[in-house]
Amino acid sequence: MQTDINLEVLENSARLDRYLAQELSDVSRSRIQQLIEQGNVQVNGQVCTSKKENVKIGDRITLQIPEAQPLELQAEDIPLDILYEDEQLLILNKPAGLVVHPAPGHYDGTLVNALLAHCPNLPGIGGVQRPGIVHRLDKDTTGAIAIAKTDIAYQHLQAQLQAKTARREYLGVVYGAPKIESGKIDFPIGRHPQDRKKMAVIPVEQGGRTAVTHWHILERLGNYTLIKFQLETGRTHQIRVHSAKIGHPIVGDPVYSSGRSVGVNLPGQALHAWRLKLQHPISQDWIEVTAPIPQTFTTLLEVLRRRITVSS
Repeated sequence: MQTDINLEVLENSARLDRYLAQELSDVSRSRIQQLIEQGNVQVNGQVCTSKKENVKIGDRITLQIPEAQPLELQAEDIPLDILYEDEQLLILNKPAGLVVHPAPGHYDGTLVNALLAHCPNLPGIGGVQRPGIVHRLDKDTTGAIAIAKTDIAYQHLQAQLQAKTARREYLGVVYGAPKIESGKIDFPIGRHPQDRKKMAVIPVEQGGRTAVTHWHILERLGNYTLIKFQLETGRTHQIRVHSAKIGHPIVGDPVYSSGRSVGVNLPGQALHAWRLKLQHPISQDWIEVTAPIPQTFTTLLEVLRRRITVSS
């Protein structure tokens, strides 16, 4: 069963795909362009297959989103590091290297496959393709991730993320030494125009979505810095893109700080989802969970501290 979305243009906008991307924050621009090309968009009752079509005030747009074809997800007995669990939700400490949900190139061995074995009632919660997943962590980002085990929990947790009442704090080691102790990074993020596997700072009028990251220095380590990040929004690769934008990319990031080496064997970027605070969907009590820092992250800090001692 398809979903029909009806919109009326209230102000002049440039291209059809950009207008829809701005109006529908939960649908990616690439997915919108695909739907346009497949004839799933009508402008004033006529099918429009040109993403570059200009829309104007008073235009009526209908977007048809076909029902997602479910992946054949298989339950897999993959060990989980559980930080909190009850009948409504599950909070895990995700290791580096674990992909959160199946996608091209990663159809098995994902967190979702592990969750299906751990929670038999999970299928269908929040959609068949990403059951229970309310927010995500990149493959090589470690730390706390919340999973909804019921529809009520899914809706409640999503609302908290949208209202910015859930608190997500990360630890990251960056290259360089910021001149100030704390700050806010406010740059919209969208898909990179040339490399579709990357994200980039993209103006809102070109399809970028608002992204805000707060940061505070915890420890200066010579030419490196340990920083606590707090997410106000949750865009793909947000901390990694924002850190690189201000000239202090995350250490070990293979995408946004490639070519730099710190001399420590890391599984990926030195970024850890350290603390997660959210409201229980039923009791309304606040739950705060801290994910233990992984050994590779600890080793990196120890090496950098020794270097400071030796150099001084």
